[in-house]
Amino acid sequence: MAILCIQMAHQDFYEHYSHYQTRLDLRIMDSEKDVIRAASAAFDLMKNEKVHAIIEPLFSEQARFVIQLGHKLHVPIVSFSATSSSLSSTRSKYFIRTTQDDCSQSQAIAAIIEAYGWREIVPIYEDTEYGRGLIPYLADELEKVNTRVPDRRAIDPNSEESEILE
Repeated sequence: MAILCIQMAHQDFYEHYSHYQTRLDLRIMDSEKDVIRAASAAFDLMKNEKVHAIIEPLFSEQARFVIQLGHKLHVPIVSFSATSSSLSSTRSKYFIRTTQDDCSQSQAIAAIIEAYGWREIVPIYEDTEYGRGLIPYLADELEKVNTRVPDRRAIDPNSEESEILE
């Protein structure tokens, strides 16, 4: 979906500003959610294709390594979906996050829970870096609004529906 939106925005921009001489050339590579593929594709784009920037990667796990590559090769990495707060600590001048990090999202979730007056919740989350990374921030924010977290449930991302329902 993100790729389609980027392509549509690219097309719309140049239809509206056809007089612009500078052109963006989109090169799309699919990492298939694999960290190694993402790093390999990013390295190829930076080193061989000589791109001037990379938009994405989709997942924080992929972003961590790609940000390091971008820093070493002086190529900006723009991400609109990598939310892990730990990525901020990389402090690379070549990393631009355009979305809220986990901490900010946790504040919003806690505000919703407070608005409903819920005093106890059990977070159910995907057992990935993203899911596990969000929970400490969420627990801290829930404590601030006097909501207890008596238990947590992680779901393996490879689980079948029948396993989840058990």
